[in-house]
Amino acid sequence: MVTLTQLLVLIGVTWGAAYTRARTGSALVIAGAALLVMTFFGEFALVPWLLLGAVAILFLADDLRKDKITRPIFKMFKSVLPPMNQTEQEALEAGDVWWDGELFKGHPDWAQLLGYKKPELSAEEQAFIDNQVETVCGMVSDWDINFKDKDLPVEAWDYLKKEGFLGLMIPKKYGGKEFSALAHSAIVSKLSTASGVLGVSTMVPNSLGPAELLMHYGTEEQKNHYLPRLAKGQDIPCFALTGPTAGSDAGAIPDSGVVCKGEFEGKEVLGLRLNWNKRYITLAPIATVLGLAFKMYDPDGLLGDQEDIGITVALIPTSHPGVETGERHYPMGQAFMNGPTRGKDVFIPLDWIVGGPEFAGKGWRMLVECLSAGRGISLPSSSTATAKLAYRATGAYSVLREQFKTQIGKFEGVEEALARIAGATYQLEAARIMTAGSVDLGAKPSVITAIAKYHMTESARSVLTDAMDVHGGRGVIMGERNYLSSGYQSMPISITVEGANILTRNLMIFGQGAVRCHPFVYREMQAANNPNEQAGIDEFDSLFFRHIGYGLSNFIRSLSLGVTAAKIVKKPVSGPTGRFYQQLTRMSSALALVADLSMAVLGGDLKRKERLSARLGDVLSYLYLSSTVLKYYEDNGRKESDLPYVEWNIQNNLYLMQKAFNEFFDNLKPAWLGAMLRRVVFPFGASYKKPSDRLDHKIVQSMFNQNELRDRLTDGIFIGDETYPVGRVEHAFNLVLATQPIALKIKLAVKEGKLVPAREFPETVETAVAAGILTQQEANDLLTAEAARLDAIQVDDYSKAYIRGEFEEPLAKTEAAA
Repeated sequence: MVTLTQLLVLIGVTWGAAYTRARTGSALVIAGAALLVMTFFGEFALVPWLLLGAVAILFLADDLRKDKITRPIFKMFKSVLPPMNQTEQEALEAGDVWWDGELFKGHPDWAQLLGYKKPELSAEEQAFIDNQVETVCGMVSDWDINFKDKDLPVEAWDYLKKEGFLGLMIPKKYGGKEFSALAHSAIVSKLSTASGVLGVSTMVPNSLGPAELLMHYGTEEQKNHYLPRLAKGQDIPCFALTGPTAGSDAGAIPDSGVVCKGEFEGKEVLGLRLNWNKRYITLAPIATVLGLAFKMYDPDGLLGDQEDIGITVALIPTSHPGVETGERHYPMGQAFMNGPTRGKDVFIPLDWIVGGPEFAGKGWRMLVECLSAGRGISLPSSSTATAKLAYRATGAYSVLREQFKTQIGKFEGVEEALARIAGATYQLEAARIMTAGSVDLGAKPSVITAIAKYHMTESARSVLTDAMDVHGGRGVIMGERNYLSSGYQSMPISITVEGANILTRNLMIFGQGAVRCHPFVYREMQAANNPNEQAGIDEFDSLFFRHIGYGLSNFIRSLSLGVTAAKIVKKPVSGPTGRFYQQLTRMSSALALVADLSMAVLGGDLKRKERLSARLGDVLSYLYLSSTVLKYYEDNGRKESDLPYVEWNIQNNLYLMQKAFNEFFDNLKPAWLGAMLRRVVFPFGASYKKPSDRLDHKIVQSMFNQNELRDRLTDGIFIGDETYPVGRVEHAFNLVLATQPIALKIKLAVKEGKLVPAREFPETVETAVAAGILTQQEANDLLTAEAARLDAIQVDDYSKAYIRGEFEEPLAKTEAAA
């Protein structure tokens, strides 16, 4: 009995130490003190002391432990490490670990998240958005760009160049704007709501391209020459990476540059003989400077002993002999400048390598580091813009469009779609701001930006599908009035570029995150690759046994949080959102446990089990997205109007995490391991449900009237006046809301038998005036609102000749319209 009691106390101490993640030495001291007290006041029990002694010896006897235990494990670990080529290694090492590291370790420091400074625009940035961005948005017609002209108007291009839109990120000393990542995101977001082509034409020069590469890696001579020209729009940049046989697998590019001697400006110099064939290159048809990625070879040893130097990046004027540009691809739904570029035996001097000859072979690392930041700005901003526009316009349209004498927004089926639009828009805006803000904090969070790119583009695609369903024919018929069709058609472009979403989800998010975000795995891999074996063993010893303690802690924490429904977690904030932090901590702990055991059991095979790793990546992603929602709520003053949106998103994300975990457990081999993990993570079965119908109903109400939340969530989109697509609907929406009390008078009069409705609405209004139910001014206001409503739900129609591309309307139709 004494032995059992002491063993239980020892287990309790171990359990508490593991849950709180106490240091091993501290846990041993506490356990030893507890046994001493029990022995002094009770009896001596051998077994507990033997267990404690064995652990103490293992902990204290460094040389014995390293020689007899660590060394064999170290050698086995090295033997099972999956092979990794240079491209994979550089991609893995690129970028930083940021908040994703906290989420992955199983015990997030929420105070750290809440302590991040709220991302905000400067006065200069806000003024630029309110003036220059608003101006250029008013200069374009999305319909004319995509259907008629297949390009931006010349005056819009000139304005973009003159006002510095192509140099938003370039430092002021080179003539650029030197704006923040948040400003870049906000600008692209607003431009995209006026025209996707306008957004793309601005985002590309400011994202992965020559300017960013030059700012980070260029020589002073390269910076001084190119950056002022890029900032002023004198040079138009493009960057060529993707080719016919190398899309997402950029490491497989066949394009080559062979070191050789050649003639340049009348002199024989050392340079490169380039051959390339690239496609899908945005701005290539009009570019004046080409950023080119290729594999560099030195077969004659002109630079040294290394023949295969690796991926390299160079800047080449498109006017240079042998460079082929100008042809165009025709992207689906968006006629932005995109096309191929080719070159055969094009000679360039070595000085055209970005960063100079010393950066030969470092191109892939350069590209991945730049892309890891840019991926979190461009496509997330345009995706958020899509959702914002859909939120505002679809909510308004749901008020304007009536069926069965009822606004369609009041039908529960429509309400279900509207709720998904509303919830997604809130989360997208939160994620856009926090992700761009991370870049402004100096981070290059490669895993987080991959999460943002994948989930935000997929969310925008779902939002557009729901918006199109609500609009019905109004969304299907293309024309000047349609604000959804071009975005709906072009959404696969966002899904495809900067790494296809299938690749991003199945290989990148967890594949990179599991190694980079894990507190020990990446460092253990580095230790295993240490050329000094003893130094590697010494480092591995510390990491490995701390890793064991970390795994034990995750098991105990996950089981404890599952059994208690996470109620034992300390809430970092007061109020109704405190419970959400507890549940997210529970899921973070579960992810840490499941990921650790999966890597231990599957090892290198986990890399090839893409669907398994994708599901764990989904859990990490929803943890991050939930974090952005809570951060946005706090940063905006914890407004009561936001609470239903926060609740909707956290509930939905927890449900999706549960779904991802269960699908992972169902498909994990051996099956017993999946069953065991399910019992640890969800000891009482399913814990989370999708948002209720009641909550759906609650969050869509802000879409149907003018309020602060609606304005804040859709801040930064281009609306324009009633001559613009969204402005037309917004104008009618405002008039209908303003005249609702007048319309109610007619409805009450009809219900009370004081008014008999006529066949046509204007006649009913006229009768209401005659009966003294309405004043003439009220009647005029009501008829104006009704005319605007009917105009807003109307669709465009064109002559057969116009649809064929004959844009000069026949004289008879022009006169009839007049």
